Amino acid sequence: MRLAFKSLSADARYRWQILWRVLTAVFGGYALANTSGILLAHLLPMAQVDAVTTSMLLSFALYACAVMWAFSHRSLLKSIGGIWLLAGFFFAIITLIKFAGIAP
Repeated sequence: MRLAFKSLSADARYRWQILWRVLTAVFGGYALANTSGILLAHLLPMAQVDAVTTSMLLSFALYACAVMWAFSHRSLLKSIGGIWLLAGFFFAIITLIKFAGIAP
């Protein structure tokens, strides 16, 4: 990916980086918000209805933070990796919780 970017002009490189950041902010932020909402619904020590409501409300704030994170770093890989790795980590924990049979 780096070699393909280096052969482009500076303007084209900038536009591609903005496109990747927008895609990461929209889809990666959505994945992060959903996985965090599901994980928090499982882990919060409240009644099930309250835990789901609280986790979904917190996931909206996390989505906004993920969008800001995507555009706050100079490094494109750091901004993309931070969001997608955290979403993948949350997904792995949710999968482990499901296989363990823990109900929300």
